[in-house]
Amino acid sequence: MNIRTDISVIIPLLDEEDSVQELASWIVRVMEAGRYSYEIFFVDDGSSDGSWKIIESLAEKNHAVKAVRFRRNYGKSAALNVAFAQCSGEVVITMDADLQDSPDEIPALYRMIKEEGYDLVSGWKKIRHDPFSKTIPSKLFNWTTRKMSGIKNLHDFNCGLKAYRKDVVKNIEVYGEMHRYIPMLAKWAGYSKIGEKAVEHKPRKYGRSKFGIERFMNGYLDLLSISFIARFGKKPMYLFGFLGTFSFLAGFGIAIYLAYEKFVNHVYRMTERPLFFFGMLAMILGTQLFVAGFLGEMISRNAPDRNRYIVDRKLNITA
Repeated sequence: MNIRTDISVIIPLLDEEDSVQELASWIVRVMEAGRYSYEIFFVDDGSSDGSWKIIESLAEKNHAVKAVRFRRNYGKSAALNVAFAQCSGEVVITMDADLQDSPDEIPALYRMIKEEGYDLVSGWKKIRHDPFSKTIPSKLFNWTTRKMSGIKNLHDFNCGLKAYRKDVVKNIEVYGEMHRYIPMLAKWAGYSKIGEKAVEHKPRKYGRSKFGIERFMNGYLDLLSISFIARFGKKPMYLFGFLGTFSFLAGFGIAIYLAYEKFVNHVYRMTERPLFFFGMLAMILGTQLFVAGFLGEMISRNAPDRNRYIVDRKLNITA
């Protein structure tokens, strides 16, 4: 008989041997106090320290502790994607392993999902204990993401402490640096009731931050990617066809103008004018863009998940 799991706590980690044991004990205390059925799901993202040995020890003592270890470092998104696919909790909580996220926030996040009906609740580190080198880029990142996503009620998209309804994590795919944009992925998958909760952010107790300028830049590139895919992933012709048609017509208009100048106004040596080459270039680019859109459309229509749609409810349907 399968016993329902109330909460899955997912913790991606990299070289956090000093904090893993303390974090696990803290989570267990919160779960037992709330009488939740639970699982703690660690994903070791290629740690080179003793993190995995500590996790093995924890799993031997507590069968609610589950874990996956990557052979090398793939990134936080990969860790979350693997855990999302394998977790079983009705409510899924994600948090960082560095003890800056407080497990004491879990009961309130759980209630917001179960009782208030949110699909996703994102933590907001209203008072942060991070250096300016991290907080200033974070503010810029969050401002840009709010503008591009249309999710105006979130202050902190990248907060590691989040809560989800189970079917949200089962219907989104996280890769690259997309963990920063999970609220956007959820919204575009049809899970639009997204809330926020101010959470306590503790100073880092052990180790050092993994944040760097490379991750910041990669995050913005992924923002452009996810925005493009969400809008044109299923219908690439809408973008490439429009741009191709516009470019071709502009070039064709230039060609008509030059032909008029030659045959009506008797202005010769048209092929030596820069405008002639601009017109040719525009028509060639337009044709290429249109063909690219057509090929993209053919690929999209023959993709294995072309008819994958998320069904929320069924009535009197057994299949």
